[in-house]
Amino acid sequence: MNTSVTDLSSSDKAGISKRHDAAQSIVHGAAELALGLLKDRDSLDIEVKGLQDWVSNADKSVEDTIRAALVSAFPDDGIVGEEHGDVNGTSGFIWVIDPIDGTTNFVNGMPGWCVVLACVLDDHTVSAVIRDPVVGETFEATRGCGATLNGKSIRVSAVDSLDQGTLGVGHSTRVPAGQTLRLLTLLLEQNGLFRRSGSGALDLACVAAGRLIGYVEPHMNAWDCIAAILLVEEAGGVVEPFDMSTMIASGGCVIVASPGVYEQVQGMADDAFKV
Repeated sequence: MNTSVTDLSSSDKAGISKRHDAAQSIVHGAAELALGLLKDRDSLDIEVKGLQDWVSNADKSVEDTIRAALVSAFPDDGIVGEEHGDVNGTSGFIWVIDPIDGTTNFVNGMPGWCVVLACVLDDHTVSAVIRDPVVGETFEATRGCGATLNGKSIRVSAVDSLDQGTLGVGHSTRVPAGQTLRLLTLLLEQNGLFRRSGSGALDLACVAAGRLIGYVEPHMNAWDCIAAILLVEEAGGVVEPFDMSTMIASGGCVIVASPGVYEQVQGMADDAFKV
C-alpha cells in the first residue's frame, strides 16, 4: 500500500493539494452541521439498517452536504459514500465519505463520533481529514507529507510490548463473535489492555497520535477506515496490506500498529481470524 510522494506527477501533487485544502473546509462545515443536529437529538429520525447498525437523518443530511460541495468543486471526481449510491468520475480521483462514524454514539448523545473524508488516486489514499467536533480535534494527512492533529505533527507510539499500552479492538457483526473473543483472550493473556470507542476511524486516528498502540478489526468498510489508515502510515505506523478496489467494494480486515508491536498484533489477529 505504501506509495512514495515521489511516484506522483506534478499535476497529481497539485490536484491532491487542491483537494485536501477543499476537504478541510468541507469536513469542518459538515462537522458543525452534525454537531448542530446533535443538539436537537430528540428530533432525529433513526432507522435500523441491520444488527447494531443505525442511521439517522443527520447521517444523510451531512453526507448530502459533503456530496454537494464535492460535486460543485470537483464535478469530474468519483464519490463513494455510506448512505447514498456511488458516483463514477473521469478524473481518477475518488472521494470516500463517512458522514458520521460512530452513529450509535451520536444517536445516544455520547461523544466518540466524527466526520470522515478520504480521497483516493490510483488505488491509494492520498488525502484524509477526520473531524471530531465534540472535542475540537482535526486529524489530517496527505500522502508523503506526514500526519497532523490540529496542525501539529503526530507520531505513533514507541512501545515495544503489548503490556505497555492499549490496543483498539473493533468487532463486526459480519464475522463470528468467537473471532473477536479469541483475539481478546490472546491479548489479555499477554497482560494487554483493549478499548473500543464505537468509532473505528477515531480509534485508528488514536493509533496515529500515539494514544493507542494499534487497532484490529476483522471487517471494516472503506469509509470507516481508509482515511485513518493513511494517518497511521504517515505517522510511522505499520499497516497490513490490502487491495483498495476490494476494500471499496466490500470492505476487509484491518490491522495496524506501531512498529514495536506490529508483529505481535498481527500474530494475534492471524490466530484469531484464521478460517
